[in-house]
Amino acid sequence: MADSHTGKCFCGAVEFEVSGQPAAMGYCHCEDCTGWAAAPISAFSLFPLGSVTVTKGEDNIGTYNKTVNSDRKFCKTCGGHVFSDHPGMGLVDVYANIVPTLTHEPSLHVFYGSKTVSVKDGLPKFKDMPADFGGSGDMLPD
Repeated sequence: MADSHTGKCFCGAVEFEVSGQPAAMGYCHCEDCTGWAAAPISAFSLFPLGSVTVTKGEDNIGTYNKTVNSDRKFCKTCGGHVFSDHPGMGLVDVYANIVPTLTHEPSLHVFYGSKTVSVKDGLPKFKDMPADFGGSGDMLPD
């Protein structure tokens, strides 16, 4: 995987670069992420905070905070999601689907206890989160 990738919002008013290697990639089934994504599953690519540099349209980025856990960033023009800072974890979630050269290589499912659709892919399924990310570490069947 390359060390640098460029992404942009739906309309192209916001562009950014993400550098380095992801700390984790996977799928989230929690109510907040699936509600934000308007989808039954949200794919995540977590990088260390500071890995994202906005290269165009920084003044066009809005932030929504439903909780203190996530600073969800979106384009004020098209509403397209660009990334979410997770300050408590020291990570930023870069949405792989808007970064064409970033290959999403998931290694786990989180909040599978809240799933609305089952996924039989052989990846570990955590009821909430792995213990090293502050969760219970409890696993659920595929």
